[in-house]
Amino acid sequence: FASSWKCRLLSLTDCLRSGMMRLLFLLALMVPSCAASCPDKCTCLSQTVKCQNQGLDEIPPSIPTTTKVLFVTGNIISRISEASFPSRLDLLTDLYLSSNKMEHVDAVAFKNLPNLTKLDLSDNRIQSFSNSSFPDDNKLQFLNLSGSLNNHLTDEVLSLFHSAKLLNLTTLDLSNNYLVTLPDGIFSSLSSLATLNLRNSSLLTIHNLTLPLLHDLDLRDNSMRDLPPTTLADFSLNPDLHIQLAGNPWHCNCFIEDLLAWLKNSTQVVDVHNLTCSDPEAFRHRLLLQVEPSKLKCYTDMESVLETSYVFLGLVLALIGVIFLLVLYLNKKGIRRWMHNIRDACRDHMEGYHYRYEINCDPRLTNLSINSDV
Repeated sequence: FASSWKCRLLSLTDCLRSGMMRLLFLLALMVPSCAASCPDKCTCLSQTVKCQNQGLDEIPPSIPTTTKVLFVTGNIISRISEASFPSRLDLLTDLYLSSNKMEHVDAVAFKNLPNLTKLDLSDNRIQSFSNSSFPDDNKLQFLNLSGSLNNHLTDEVLSLFHSAKLLNLTTLDLSNNYLVTLPDGIFSSLSSLATLNLRNSSLLTIHNLTLPLLHDLDLRDNSMRDLPPTTLADFSLNPDLHIQLAGNPWHCNCFIEDLLAWLKNSTQVVDVHNLTCSDPEAFRHRLLLQVEPSKLKCYTDMESVLETSYVFLGLVLALIGVIFLLVLYLNKKGIRRWMHNIRDACRDHMEGYHYRYEINCDPRLTNLSINSDV
């Protein structure tokens, strides 16, 4: 009986060993086929493909159809077009194309990426972005354009948000761009937008920002000196909105009273204790919450302009005086000669007047003068 069980155990062990060998053989056959499908200069792991810092000038061809996440970063791909993704990639959801010196995104560039939800185009040099680059039924939820917009063509690129039908977009990053101002109603078509990052974009002001679902707004490190009452009213319409405002050069004069009152009554600004005055000198570095409205003065820009003008005029007059003295010094011999000539001419004139005066005063010299004339 014991011998029979021993035989059975040996038979079972042999079967397991044989099964393991077959499994390993099948895996060995599968690995080369997977490796062969990975594009050149890329690495593939599971459903993630990475083609980073390889000097590529185009999207690698033959991206595996099973890819969910694709990194093509740190290359020199100047243009994305329909030819960049010739095959349909139904599983691709995340696409990273940052730091590629990219300048143009053409029409229907992402047509074959129907389920794309996250697109990173940060740190590029985008000059044109076609309004029809995404399909009408796109599912894009996250778009990163940080540090990518050309200063002179910003409005043309931003028009994308009006007509690209980004109805599912919830997160938009426009930080580190030289925007200065935003066109009116630029985000009005982004009905699902919940997070908007405008940090370090040189914005002078912001207005017409009525987005009912907006939850997080980052306005730090811009150039805003005040916020108009209309903007404060727009913010108040959305009590769930969280705003960041630190790092702006707030100008603490009488025109900032509305902002001070709003800050003290609102809970929307999450970094309110980090807001400080930039000027005038008397309020510099003082927390906005500690500024008393009664002590604010209406310093106008004209006063500073006039002060600067007076200083500039004084400098110009001083420069003219220095030049004049320099010319006199360099031509001192000629000036001395000119002065001597003027002195001699004046002396001759005066001697002539003196001679005529003596003649007119002495009758004898007068008669002598008349006889000599006759």
